[in-house]
Amino acid sequence: MPVEGEYEPSPAQWVREQVAEYEDSGGARANTLRGTGLPIIIFTTRGNRSGKVRKTPVMRVEHDGEYALVASKGGAPDNPVWYHNLLAHPDDVMLQDGTEPFDVVVRQVSGAERALWWDRAVQAYPAYAEYQAKTTREIPVFVAKRE
Repeated sequence: MPVEGEYEPSPAQWVREQVAEYEDSGGARANTLRGTGLPIIIFTTRGNRSGKVRKTPVMRVEHDGEYALVASKGGAPDNPVWYHNLLAHPDDVMLQDGTEPFDVVVRQVSGAERALWWDRAVQAYPAYAEYQAKTTREIPVFVAKRE
C-alpha cells in the first residue's frame, strides 16, 4: 500500500532537489550520486515522530530484486533520522528504482547476513568502508523486499 499523507521534504536542499528531479523524470534524471556517476534509489517512509511522509536517496545496492539501505550518514557517530523511521514503520515503505515506486517491507540484518549485504554495499559504493572506519558504531543495514 502506498505511503500516504503529508509529504515533508528534507531540510537538506540537495536532497529535496534530487528527490524532486528523480521523481519528476521517472528516474531518468538525478539517478546518480552527485558527481560520482554511481546509481541511487529513492525510498519513502513515514516519520517516526511526525508521521509525515519522508523521501530519501540512497546508494543503489540491489541483489536478486532485494535492496540494501545502508544507514551510513557518512560515518557520523549517530544514525540518520531515517534509520528510526524504518525501525518504527518497517512495513510502511516504498522504493523507487526507475520509473515506478513499489511497496517493500524492510528488516534490519545482522551477523552473517549483514556481512554479506555489507560486502555488496561496499562493492557498489566503496566509500562505505571509509565511513565505517570513521565511526565506532556498526553501520546498520536494512534489506528491502518487494511485497
